[in-house]
Amino acid sequence: MTERPRVLFLCTGNSCRSQMAEGLARQQWGEGYEFMSAGIERHGTNPLAIRAMDEIGIDISGHTSKTVADLPGDPPDVVITVCGHANETCPVFPGPVRRLHVGFDDPPKLAADAKTEEEAMAHYRRVRDEIAAFMKTLPERLPG
Repeated sequence: MTERPRVLFLCTGNSCRSQMAEGLARQQWGEGYEFMSAGIERHGTNPLAIRAMDEIGIDISGHTSKTVADLPGDPPDVVITVCGHANETCPVFPGPVRRLHVGFDDPPKLAADAKTEEEAMAHYRRVRDEIAAFMKTLPERLPG
């Protein structure tokens, strides 16, 4: 039996975008790949990201914010950076690791001036939906 390719979604704090990407990828393509997420640093999981994902039936409430050093097992086969900072500061992994950058806006930054939680949620939903649209193209970008 062939091992499933390991795919890492990497962002700055592993609190929002990479967590959403991991949840969406697992839901859509989890049979053929092992998905995980991490950050350059740990910022804790974002409750509004959890809520945005829950709205579409994906529970990421059990996810924890972690760094690359916290990941178990072998290095990933593919690293997908989902923010510019992670792309610029992506750690070097041993072995042949394919890198792909697909940047998404930072929902907490977009929502910084929101007057209500519902107003803030509009930003989280938009970024979630953009990540979901990217996920539809994911298999053609990954080793199979």
